[in-house]
Amino acid sequence: MTDTQSTLRRTPLFDRHVAAGGKMVDFAGWEMPVQYAGVIDEHRAVRERAGLFDVSHMGELRVTGPGAEAFLQRLTPNDVTKLTPGRAHYSAFLTEQATYVDDLLVYRMGPEELLVVVNASNAEKDFRWAAGRVRGADGVEVEDVSDRYALLALQGPLAIDILRPLARIGGAVQGGGELDGIGYYRFARGEVDGAPAILSRTGYTGEDGFELYLDPDDAPRLWDRLLGAGKERGLVPAGLGARDTLRLEAGMALYGHEIDDTTTPWEADLGWTVKLDAGDFVGRDALLAQREAGISRRLVGFEIEGRGIAREGHPVMRGDEVVGKVTSGTWSPTFETALGMAYVPLELAEPGGAIEIDVRGRRLPAKVVKPPFYKRPR
Repeated sequence: MTDTQSTLRRTPLFDRHVAAGGKMVDFAGWEMPVQYAGVIDEHRAVRERAGLFDVSHMGELRVTGPGAEAFLQRLTPNDVTKLTPGRAHYSAFLTEQATYVDDLLVYRMGPEELLVVVNASNAEKDFRWAAGRVRGADGVEVEDVSDRYALLALQGPLAIDILRPLARIGGAVQGGGELDGIGYYRFARGEVDGAPAILSRTGYTGEDGFELYLDPDDAPRLWDRLLGAGKERGLVPAGLGARDTLRLEAGMALYGHEIDDTTTPWEADLGWTVKLDAGDFVGRDALLAQREAGISRRLVGFEIEGRGIAREGHPVMRGDEVVGKVTSGTWSPTFETALGMAYVPLELAEPGGAIEIDVRGRRLPAKVVKPPFYKRPR
């Protein structure tokens, strides 16, 4: 084992991935499977049937106390007061300049308890950032509880049918008392095959499905149980490669690509996560100023016209001038064409417009498309 390999962290499912032939790679300091049978096969399985992902590398921060709601209201741009127990929303930690510290999910666990789920690459940074903003009078405690959870994502049109026989829901659920009653961005406490779990109807693929928060000791057995229960329905284990192509088709931002500490929600077309009328929050003044002044660039989708694939970092050209850059690009297994996302000047951001992307000295013509590329059938 090399020094680099010895420093990588492993999820409770590492042995399962190796046994299944997973190709393991370094992802944000974790040794994770990028693929098993192949990215295209795994991608299509999720779109057509179901796939099971290990995303236990994600980080979780627990915010508790009588001031927990007000604290997160001050730290995030979305409106935490609108979350009732059993609901979650997409939000962010922003800098004073309104650029991204990270994007995240906020779960309302109870009146004085919220769970914040953050990216693996930013978990330690996010904890320091949030904990460092606790003031003595806040009545708040911020804990890094990442080691308390394993996280499995069962995604695809058949996900609910696979999970339903194994799931038991306890307590009130928004819209009903069974698995089917958990609406999008809702969650419930319950059990999966007898193991305590938080069952959340969320995901990062553009498909229906659930993310299951479990005790790490229960994860290997439930991984096996879910794969066994879904085998006849075509469920397969899926790696980070398919997760990336799926989220890109669904127009979902990835930290370090579409969003980072140089981009704002207005530029990233994520203004819907910003509730300016919900009170003060970190970055609000900068967002107001940028809205007043106007943005000069915007994140757009594009489809390559012809042959070739544009990848992250490839320049968007106007004549001999570099006017933008590709943030993510791939060959789409669903549409069988090359597509991606890029930041371009506003005058080039209208859907249907033409841009050119320089791929190692070769100009690829592309058409601007408003993400998402893929919307699942309802």
